[in-house]
Amino acid sequence: MELQPLKRIIEAALLASAQPLSLPQMSGLFDEFEMPSHEDLARAVEELKVDADGRGIELVEVASGFRYQVRSEVHAHVCRLWSERQTRYSRALLETLSLIAYRQPITRAEIEQIRGVAVSTNIVRTLEEREWVRVVGYRDLPGKPALFGTTKQFLDYFNLKSLDELPPLGEIRDIEELDPQLALDEPRGPIPARVAVDDAADETAGDTAQGEHADVAEPSITEDVDGPTAADDEASNDHRETPTAGDAHEDTPESIA
Repeated sequence: MELQPLKRIIEAALLASAQPLSLPQMSGLFDEFEMPSHEDLARAVEELKVDADGRGIELVEVASGFRYQVRSEVHAHVCRLWSERQTRYSRALLETLSLIAYRQPITRAEIEQIRGVAVSTNIVRTLEEREWVRVVGYRDLPGKPALFGTTKQFLDYFNLKSLDELPPLGEIRDIEELDPQLALDEPRGPIPARVAVDDAADETAGDTAQGEHADVAEPSITEDVDGPTAADDEASNDHRETPTAGDAHEDTPESIA
């Protein structure tokens, strides 16, 4: 098949499809007598990408395949076509999603152990309803706790082709409360029983400066309540991990790295 007719067919299919299309799915648009080769399909897609330069839309590749989408420069204007309010997610939900993305597979208990607060059932339900996370297995422990991992829909939503394209954890500024000592971008290893945070270290330093030595209390686990308001974000900030006696330590460049 000639390249130009092939480009028109692929372009029309991508615009008509509600989901991204992979190259094998594009091949399914043709019968066995006119089916283009994989190389021809890839070449047609690349040329369509070039054709979109300077336009309000772009052709991008995500985990599920290729799709046309609105460019970020004009998104603020185009989004006015839809009257519904933009969804806002609480800090608790975003922290939980980040832990699943960077430490998957991970159990709910392990997320709670790292964050120091109980994970609300509403948070898990929301992530599963959005099809951003799913149960990928079960830990070989009493009770067989479920292991959570991300999905292709998660990658598609954030314009990622694979988990390798996730930004380094140090570049994430929206979730300031995550302790850098977690080192989530490093190879998986044992999850620490307790994590010391900067606020606790500062409080201990202040007590030492005043000559007071108070016993550090055991951390208590409370439950996050997920919601779309800023008040929920503030509430989730109130639940922070407190180190037990003997576990407090100072952040050093080696430990932060």
